[in-house]
Amino acid sequence: MIELRPFNTLGSANHGWLDAHHHFSFANYHDPARVNWGALRVWNDDTIAPQTGFPTHPHSDMEIITYVRSGAITHRDSMNNVGRTEAGDVQVMSAGNGVQHSEYNLETEDTTLFQIWIIPDRRGGNPTWDARKFPKDSREGQFVTLASGIANDDHALPIRANARVLGATVKAGESVTYDTSADRHLYLVPATGRIQVENIEASARDGVAITQLERITVTAIEDAELVLVDAA
Repeated sequence: MIELRPFNTLGSANHGWLDAHHHFSFANYHDPARVNWGALRVWNDDTIAPQTGFPTHPHSDMEIITYVRSGAITHRDSMNNVGRTEAGDVQVMSAGNGVQHSEYNLETEDTTLFQIWIIPDRRGGNPTWDARKFPKDSREGQFVTLASGIANDDHALPIRANARVLGATVKAGESVTYDTSADRHLYLVPATGRIQVENIEASARDGVAITQLERITVTAIEDAELVLVDAA
């Protein structure tokens, strides 16, 4: 099963400093058909104006992965972590039994990002945060695991869920494949470009929900940057 979720059908809220689009029910947007996709609970497509951001606020029992598309985001938390994550790189926060954090765009341009929440396998535990620069050329023509709680993904940022977050860049006319199992829930978003997944065409920032397949083939109609979640 493959379901296209066009960008213009997503929930949205424009707060001036924040232009947010919600692939799943979030805040004041609720769609009973789009509450979660397996353990994937949130996929927010955010544009944050310069010198603004999310003031300190709490989280618990959630794996929060931020994929920065352009600009940069600066993180501070109650564990005394401070970090700046740039375009194409990833930060992960396991909220565990509770953490306070802020996220600000301290740049002179808009920051755009995907914020992805995955339900952890178990509640509680001490919170953690980490970020990593991933070589951009390593993603050319293949999916690279960026964050994972699946065995043997030791090179990725760790999360506490039976899930992984992957990235790829694909040139127009070329394809990438991803092997999975029929019981998994995949959610694919092209950050840029236009793609075809099997017989479904998707444009930049559309969502593609996939299950009951053991392999997907993604063909780039235009040069594309892809982000994929594979969750239980």
